[in-house]
Amino acid sequence: MAKKPGIPKGTRDFSSIEVARRQYIMQTIRHHFEHFGFHPIETPSFENLETLMGKYGEEGDRLVFKILNSGDFLSKVDEALLADKNSLKLTNQISEKALRYDLTVPFARYVVMHQNELDFPFKRYQMQPVWRADRPQKGRYREFYQCDADVVGSKSLWQEVELVLLYDRVFSTLGLHGVTIKLNNRKILAGIAEVIGASDKLIDFTVALDKLDKIGEDGVKKEMMEKGIEAAAIEKVQPLFNFTGSFEEKIEKLGKLLAESEQGTKGVEELAFVGKEIAQIGLSTATLNLDVTLARGLNYYTGAIFEIGAPATVQMGSIGGGGRYDDLTGIFGLKDVSGVGISFGLDRIYLVMEELDLFPVTVNASSRVMFLNLGEEEMSYAMKAVAQLRDAGIKTEIYPDKAKMGKQFQFADKKSIPFAVLAGSEEIQHQKYTVKNLASGEQQTVSLEELKTMVQ
Repeated sequence: MAKKPGIPKGTRDFSSIEVARRQYIMQTIRHHFEHFGFHPIETPSFENLETLMGKYGEEGDRLVFKILNSGDFLSKVDEALLADKNSLKLTNQISEKALRYDLTVPFARYVVMHQNELDFPFKRYQMQPVWRADRPQKGRYREFYQCDADVVGSKSLWQEVELVLLYDRVFSTLGLHGVTIKLNNRKILAGIAEVIGASDKLIDFTVALDKLDKIGEDGVKKEMMEKGIEAAAIEKVQPLFNFTGSFEEKIEKLGKLLAESEQGTKGVEELAFVGKEIAQIGLSTATLNLDVTLARGLNYYTGAIFEIGAPATVQMGSIGGGGRYDDLTGIFGLKDVSGVGISFGLDRIYLVMEELDLFPVTVNASSRVMFLNLGEEEMSYAMKAVAQLRDAGIKTEIYPDKAKMGKQFQFADKKSIPFAVLAGSEEIQHQKYTVKNLASGEQQTVSLEELKTMVQ
């Protein structure tokens, strides 16, 4: 007996209705990307390993899917290295490529390679799959789509304001209310590390702080101590674990806390500007929240940090995020090109919308009309109408085989097709069509023009 086939953990097949709903989300995001002046690009699904490694921090590097070299990839590896069984050292010998971990680093590589062809500031959007060797769980997959929008070549904080507004417009259109746009700034985190005397542990400090929602206050403190941050320094950041108040009140508290730090003060000023402008413009559905514990464990953020929280009624991790990266392209040799960008987590947004029943009933993969097959002559007559309905933009299909009418009606009903059309000898004689509403059972005979109007 043949073994039942399967798919790798962390990947999924998608049904027709799931694909239709995913496309609805992506079309909504794409619509707003383009209305905000972003232009599409695409990059390869895999990159040179050296392009990706070292860009996501130690934890991120471990989650990059490496691709084995072609051919006998072990033949040129030193015997001593094989005997040592050190996977990290061995990887560099047997793998030169890797699946992309995100869309931002490939985008930075793209900008450097095509810099002479681009007009700066360059605004791009990209909607493609990425891969991470993560432990699969609800809302976390090994293969998933990211929908990114980035601007490079501008240090203006109006870009941050625009990205907050972009998030708000997308979620408003999707009907996803109660979303929280969490905002912080890496300069503030650096300032905090400075005032507590832990500047040399900035990365360890931010990586641990970023896990507050997952492991709690005690877990964060434990990890900081394990990374060599002194207990006295940790005690100084105690107020951050319960940092409450309005956006303006938090700004005032941070201003006092970081008064002795030039970098921290700069971060406060940047956040204050974004908060003030958003308050004046107003948001449709989202709430802007200054979250001083928000760090995001990616090494390349240097300014604003974004993270999107799902509505409180849904148990879900972040459904988007991003930030400013002033020196990311510098890694590839292009200095002094600032960038800022955000990402929408398609898969998690889908899960949230599904749980909250937010997909419009019109979002499905079904045809609007199915023509029943009553015989060769009847189908020949029907096909003229089928062609005209399709030309009018109406999704139309035929039942290909002559079968019992009950079976054909049942087929249309199972596919959630709302209308079935019959064209028999009497309809042919009078140049009419009999259309049946499969939900109500109502049936009437109409002209082709009337049929078009009924089924739109």
